[in-house]
Amino acid sequence: MATDPVTDWATDFDHTDDRWAADPFPIWDDLRSACPVARTERYGGAWLPTTHADVTAIANDSEHFTSRSVIVSGHRPPVELAPAGIAPPISADPPFHAASRRMLLPVFSPQRIAELEPSTRAYCNELLDGVRGRDVVDAAVDYAQHIPVRVIARMLGLPDEDGDRFRGFVEGVIEAVADPREERIETFLGLLHYLSPYIEARQADPQDDVISLLLASDIDGEPLDPLMVVRTIGLLLIAGIDTTWSAIGASIWHLAATPADRRRLVDEPALIPTAIEELLRAYAPVTMARLVKQDVTLAGCPMEAEDWVLLPFPAANRDPAFFDRADEVLLDRSPNRHAAFGLGMHRCAGSHLARMELRVALEEWLRAFPDFSLADGDAVRWSGGQVRGPRTPPVRVAP
Repeated sequence: MATDPVTDWATDFDHTDDRWAADPFPIWDDLRSACPVARTERYGGAWLPTTHADVTAIANDSEHFTSRSVIVSGHRPPVELAPAGIAPPISADPPFHAASRRMLLPVFSPQRIAELEPSTRAYCNELLDGVRGRDVVDAAVDYAQHIPVRVIARMLGLPDEDGDRFRGFVEGVIEAVADPREERIETFLGLLHYLSPYIEARQADPQDDVISLLLASDIDGEPLDPLMVVRTIGLLLIAGIDTTWSAIGASIWHLAATPADRRRLVDEPALIPTAIEELLRAYAPVTMARLVKQDVTLAGCPMEAEDWVLLPFPAANRDPAFFDRADEVLLDRSPNRHAAFGLGMHRCAGSHLARMELRVALEEWLRAFPDFSLADGDAVRWSGGQVRGPRTPPVRVAP
């Protein structure tokens, strides 16, 4: 559903506005210098801090801010959902959060992720083989969007061929936040109904997958309720696809638009692990959200209970008070304490997986297409909302 265009970002911002999706950086720069915490009455009232310091303060304050829902919409979930929230552990508050996160850490350990690298690399090459011979390749549609779908589907024990359905859930949950409440509910019910048979099947016949692992887990001696497992699996499915798809696409888009950086990575492949940290910083895809738990004043702003607060980690990564030459992409930047994976206790549990997928995707793309450029910069469309990435970046590849 289309919303009214923004006329004043300081008093009426909308993170789903097309201008935000296309180029949010000037918006954040202007706000940071003139009104570092913006306010809007949209979505029932929301705040937007733009400095690294303010974003960090909120991310680390579970006393005044709850995570029970992290996607801003016009509909607030019931207070009674806390401390687990809609999709634990990302929506969980203390003390429930620590236990719900701890269950997932073995799945996303560096050792476990390393085991996934060969199959991920093989799949990247399979995708690249499928587009060889073309003059123009859509780096997202033909490549980036498929990689995390395959990886996360196999980790969860879901069928690869349902990728289109997964991407539909991503769009419905993350991008369609302005849709009517009934349509939002229908999307969430669709995800629940899709996942439930797989939960039931693993209860009867456990497999070597994350669904089975969660069904065998407990919190404080109590086994997980199947509905809790569904909500956690839904989180892993949506977050595991959209964030990584966006990061891979943005990285290829940058290299296509910046020949010097492309040539440097082709000539210095050992620099890729360092470079991806900078690409994550510069084009961090994820903005999270909190709800004010109890009235609090931040940076002189009186935030009231049940107000939304966006946590734009991408804006924090562009704060010149925290990063030198914040608006420049420096492939060898080090140290690089970026916030692309979040800040505080909710820092992304799947960061090792995302890094592996991004690194392997770039290594294999650069090996297959060392010479490429944007075919049509005006044709690039970026997704709006709380996960930003290029959805249609046409890239011209040299024969």
